[in-house]
Amino acid sequence: MTVAKTSCNNTPQAGSPPSVGRRFNFKLNKLDVTLLIIIGCFIGWLAYRSSIGIHYHWHWHQALKLVFTCGHDGGLPYFIKGIISTIRVSIWGMIFAAIFGLLLALAHRSSFKIIKLIASSYIQLVRNIPPLVFVFIFYFFISNQLIPLLGLSDLFRHYNGQENILQIVLFGHNNLWENLFSGVLCVGLIAAAYIAEIIRSGIDTISKGQWEAADSLGLSTYSRFRFVIFQQAFAAIVPTLAGQFISIVKDSSIISLISIQEMTFTGSEIANSSGFIFEIWLIVGAVYFILCFSLSLLFRKLEKYSSRYLQQR
Repeated sequence: MTVAKTSCNNTPQAGSPPSVGRRFNFKLNKLDVTLLIIIGCFIGWLAYRSSIGIHYHWHWHQALKLVFTCGHDGGLPYFIKGIISTIRVSIWGMIFAAIFGLLLALAHRSSFKIIKLIASSYIQLVRNIPPLVFVFIFYFFISNQLIPLLGLSDLFRHYNGQENILQIVLFGHNNLWENLFSGVLCVGLIAAAYIAEIIRSGIDTISKGQWEAADSLGLSTYSRFRFVIFQQAFAAIVPTLAGQFISIVKDSSIISLISIQEMTFTGSEIANSSGFIFEIWLIVGAVYFILCFSLSLLFRKLEKYSSRYLQQR
């Protein structure tokens, strides 16, 4: 699809034709028409097979009623709680993965060979084993030992304090804190290995002249990265970083296998108990699409902002 637009400058320059208002002309080329026809035929075939071949009777009204039915205690619907849990795990997972990934990237570029070897080994280990295997190994063999080692057993398993609104919004109810901690670590540790490589590759794209210019100014290592190198590298890695953060939202569905009650887990329980398999899973897929698409729009704005910022410097 071709989009043609003209500039919107009200002050004509000397020797240039008068400016006109911005206009958008949407034109479909042959490839666009072909793709639309293929998509339309596919949707029509699915509708035909569902009504004739499969003989499936849809129950959207009952499915939506189950999704939005409040709990026995009058609280939020079970499925809505799963959506909130997915958002909570995703946000904390992004924060943890970004921080740990940055540390791994810097360690991977360290001049100390032992630190570089540890970071490189972790990155290669996580990137070359299936995420599902990593989740099971972490949860059943590491998580049970890690929580007592960090002294968090009393906080997660024997918390008797009064919850406030801020704690519930950020972490949920105290009986789910251990699940949240395990889920965030699982998702974050996996994503951090990929984010580390993204950041490292972005830093490597900075030309040698930028490093020499920063050194000539007498900047410290922190100031050199903060004000010269990382700002330029960040603009280059925003698109790839956005894809990885979106993957965190999708990969959060994996932790449903260790009984963490996020959206996939709650959707699976509702689908199995009601028998509305297609309807519930289509709703789950639609919610994931809305979350990921909203995140992609946010990162698109961030990408434009970072590009304009670098052009103004």
